[in-house]
Amino acid sequence: MHIPRTIEWVGGSDGFVRLIDQTLLPLRLEYRDCRTVEEVWEAIKTLRVRGAPAIGVAAAYGVVVGMQTIREDNYRLFARRLREVCDYLATSRPTAVNLFWALERMYSSWERVKFEHPEAQTMREWLLREAQKIEAEDRAMCRAIGAAGAALVGEGQGVLTHCNAGGLATADYGTALAVMFAAAEQGRRFHVYADETRPLLQGARLTAWELKQRGIDVTLICDNMAAQVMKEGRVHLVVVGADRIAANGDTANKIGTYGVALLAAAHGIPFYVAAPSSTFDLSLPNGDGIPIEQRDPKEVTHGFGRQTAPEGVGVYNPAFDVTPARLIAGIVTEKGLIAPVHEETIRATLGGR
Repeated sequence: MHIPRTIEWVGGSDGFVRLIDQTLLPLRLEYRDCRTVEEVWEAIKTLRVRGAPAIGVAAAYGVVVGMQTIREDNYRLFARRLREVCDYLATSRPTAVNLFWALERMYSSWERVKFEHPEAQTMREWLLREAQKIEAEDRAMCRAIGAAGAALVGEGQGVLTHCNAGGLATADYGTALAVMFAAAEQGRRFHVYADETRPLLQGARLTAWELKQRGIDVTLICDNMAAQVMKEGRVHLVVVGADRIAANGDTANKIGTYGVALLAAAHGIPFYVAAPSSTFDLSLPNGDGIPIEQRDPKEVTHGFGRQTAPEGVGVYNPAFDVTPARLIAGIVTEKGLIAPVHEETIRATLGGR
């Protein structure tokens, strides 16, 4: 089975970022080559690449293409440009903490060796190696998350997920979908219910597409059908991804996730989050401090180019909501399952993070 790569680097330090243009799925599988930092910024902003881990990888590679304009072996010029590139990429989207984590890691990596290798070409090669490490680590973390969470999925169960936390949201295997992929590889049969995920339909366009690619039984439902599907006893487990997790376990994910968690609690269904350690923001004591991105009203009034609302109507379009830790049965990470979910268990599991 050939699974297309969500994001990859092509060439040496003067190469470019190639990524799947997710705005075209599921009807067209096309790749977009980003050869400037502005093109990487645009790809992140417009959701050509999306999902917290994939955004982090894209940003790391964006730093490399952004530094290709520096040809002189001038330490001060290189330092100024690197700070400029990192700050610029940080403005693309505000909620996914992996973006800021990856940019800080790229800058810190250069700071560790800046006096040892002053040549611009050598420093670009160093930054490329660091970005490739970030991608490789994400691929390994996805597999580890799958291994840590596969046992949650029982034979014959129904699993509901919201938005897309699969390979398209990461460098390889996904987070929430990694749990399902690993369970399927272990031979278990189960059925996935995928919320369509309004207003941009990531569940319909991306999650349903990924699951069908891997031969996993999937049924697409409208967001407002989740309660009925749960009431009918079709769902035994909910697994979603995350864009930022506070120190106490409050979790930001795609808008609508909080509602799913409330419905799961009302029906006695365990609700799990799957995310790598890089998605935790231990500087925030709780979810109140997580910045919530407000997106273009036209995503609601003119979905996919067709007007479906009266001209001039007011629109509230937050991209994310925050699920309180009390509604989360556990968080699956590459370091294992965190349960129960509170600051002590999180810090104990993450260790140095």
